[in-house]
Amino acid sequence: MTAPGQYEAPSSTIAAPAHRPGPLGLFSFLRQARDNAIAIYEPGTYARDVTSRRVGLQQFVLLNQPDYIQHVLVRHPENYPKGRLNRRVLGPVLGDGLLTSEGETWRRRRRTLAPAFHQRRLAALAPAMVAEVERQRIRWEQLSTTGAPCDMMQEMMALTMRIAARTLFSFDVGEEADRLGRFITTLIDGFGRPSVPDLLGLPEWLPLRRSAEARRALQELDSTIYRVIAERRAGTRRDDLLDMLLEARDEETGAALDDRELRDEVATLFVAGYETTSLALTWTWYLLALHPQAEARLHQELSTVLAGRPARLEDLDRLSYTRMVFEEAMRLFPPAFSFNRVALREDQIGPHRIPKGALVYLSPWVTHRNPNLWPQPTRFEPARFLPEAVRERHKYAYFPFGGGPRVCIGNSFAMNEGRLALATLAQGFAPRMVPDHPVVPQGRVTLRPQHGMMMTLESR
Repeated sequence: MTAPGQYEAPSSTIAAPAHRPGPLGLFSFLRQARDNAIAIYEPGTYARDVTSRRVGLQQFVLLNQPDYIQHVLVRHPENYPKGRLNRRVLGPVLGDGLLTSEGETWRRRRRTLAPAFHQRRLAALAPAMVAEVERQRIRWEQLSTTGAPCDMMQEMMALTMRIAARTLFSFDVGEEADRLGRFITTLIDGFGRPSVPDLLGLPEWLPLRRSAEARRALQELDSTIYRVIAERRAGTRRDDLLDMLLEARDEETGAALDDRELRDEVATLFVAGYETTSLALTWTWYLLALHPQAEARLHQELSTVLAGRPARLEDLDRLSYTRMVFEEAMRLFPPAFSFNRVALREDQIGPHRIPKGALVYLSPWVTHRNPNLWPQPTRFEPARFLPEAVRERHKYAYFPFGGGPRVCIGNSFAMNEGRLALATLAQGFAPRMVPDHPVVPQGRVTLRPQHGMMMTLESR
């Protein structure tokens, strides 16, 4: 076992996309930007403060220096709103919800939703989280006796979908979890990548072609959400987030949210509330399987603090290594791997001119692997998140939840959920990779393993 702060050598090289030694040609760039956005970065990109490229009519600028990232997210967010790619990629699925809206609409929705994510509120949700994790533990006990492999990504998605539905909307998805998960996967495949016209900066009025399967999946998701809204309007209130949305009134007009506005917020919080945490857990299990010393240290902490019982919210402060493992996994494999803003006006960031209309990219995937910020950046080293190490780093060397006014509203929810699930399940199981299963990180809307994550469950 390593001492705090000491590097632990990996047992195996972690997965990464293939990179060419130099810049991609135009057609290769467009193809990779659509199919796997993290594969567009040449090796030198990770150490550069700024990378700029013009594609058609569109100027792309990648910022990879923490102070520059803070400039966009914190100091001048008014000059860097979300742009056309967010509308075109996320808009068809999430509508005008918190993640995609701008201006006064966004401010009003943020004010409405903020009380639901207050720490006192999150504490009240923890028992429901733990109950769903316990259901997962029982499922794994049954599955482990068969020795059959499972797709860890699907396992974690089903778990976090149940948690999101139950805690945010008092809705038990039950047997619908797998079906809804397939719909959302189809939506990500069908909607979750930019089109060539958008990448080239062509007019936004140009129509986009979507597959019939993706359109059907969107209809099914809408049908489910509208059914939940209708049932709640006609039935008993539950004192949950959906009730808060139903009761919310515009401060100026007194108007309530209509069904379409409710649908957009429910879709945003439901999809975002389960997708990113499920992927963070999936990549955590993968990294632990490759690093037995880190796994052993995690197990030792869990045995000492929990002694076999499920984790509770009040345990999290004592589960420091569990937190470090989870945060380091999100450093290497940030579920929200990249996001972009559009420059409304010309700007100067350090010595770099940002032209008006530039699409400015901020990429946790790139910055979290910047060798100027992270020694041996592709190595799994939980000790990077010891309190003293965190204090010494720039705040925006690590930003898995974004930052500034538009920091993810559910970041505390996700951290509580992820640590409770990891602590409870890791006590009883040590997932192991299926030999020769290909692990390829694929960046579309989120960072998924392209071929899933096939693992077997080894009981402890």
